[in-house]
Amino acid sequence: MTPDAEYLEKLRRSGIRVDREGRFIHEGAEVRHEGLRRALFRWLDAEPDGRVVLRLDARRFAYVDVDDTPLVAGAARLDGDADAERVLLALTDGSEEALDPAALTVDDAGVLRARVRGGKLEARLATAAVATLADRLSEEASGGWALTLAGRRRPIPRRPARSP
Repeated sequence: MTPDAEYLEKLRRSGIRVDREGRFIHEGAEVRHEGLRRALFRWLDAEPDGRVVLRLDARRFAYVDVDDTPLVAGAARLDGDADAERVLLALTDGSEEALDPAALTVDDAGVLRARVRGGKLEARLATAAVATLADRLSEEASGGWALTLAGRRRPIPRRPARSP
């Protein structure tokens, strides 16, 4: 890496962190200014290597430290009838997004996560969101889990272990 590239990488360390609950933390304090919070959520993105960033454009971005996932689905609701049933997730950025069942994973502790924003970011499903799905979740003989929506049972794959 050239000295200029190293310097740019250093400048891109924002000091901003997303905690396990999906809150932005800077210098030990939660970002509470609503306009700034909305902007930070709007800028959330990921680099091709998976690092979470705050992106203004292709060249202007800063890295964000993430305790678990950059977004949290604090709630979920079922929508549609039995033949076209879907799950809508209420995300910490204030948006509501349809769950793609193929984007759902479970980790070794049983925590459900889903890819959101077109697969770019990951959201942890909070207890309230999982409770909404409880009647549609079932344990498989293999010890894994499955989600049944609109009469279709979909196994939930194991989430790959995160590298340190």
